[in-house]
Amino acid sequence: MSVPAGGEGRQDCLAARIQARWADARIVHRLDAATSGLVLFARGAEMLRRMSLAFEQRIVGKQYVAVVHGHVARDDGEIDLPLAEDADHRPRQIVDPLRGRRALTRYRVLDRQGAGADACSRLDLKPVTGRAHQLRVHLLCLGHPIFGDPLYAPPESAARFARMHLHATRIAFLHPHARVPMVFDSPVPF
Repeated sequence: MSVPAGGEGRQDCLAARIQARWADARIVHRLDAATSGLVLFARGAEMLRRMSLAFEQRIVGKQYVAVVHGHVARDDGEIDLPLAEDADHRPRQIVDPLRGRRALTRYRVLDRQGAGADACSRLDLKPVTGRAHQLRVHLLCLGHPIFGDPLYAPPESAARFARMHLHATRIAFLHPHARVPMVFDSPVPF
């Protein structure tokens, strides 16, 4: 987990481990527990404020790779569906045109493989907004849940795959103090 969760035995997390070494480290960009890849921390309150503002202004570039069930028909596109918490099934999110906050994801197909029940697509994903479970719910609504997603894919998918196939592969931003471009990459493990 990126941050501690409620309940006994759920306090061990990346934030606690980083703060044990750098007490002033504050998490800026976090991932769902089942997602792998890059996480961003700021050192000190002022750097956290500046980086949070950069995310708010959408000037931080985030890129993910996912493998999904089925062949995505279009080579690229946008998914623009508002998301809200599913109050009856927390922590799940749902598309909700009335209560939901705008959520926008851009995607591009990198590869299509297999046929029938074994058909899959590898996607490059760029979330423009940063809502909880945004990529997972958007891909589900497109009809292509992520391999191994324990919340949104069919139960047999989670049983078949040891992990969710969603990875934060790149983050790019202007350094809040030095004002130089920063780009970090993480190879996709699946």
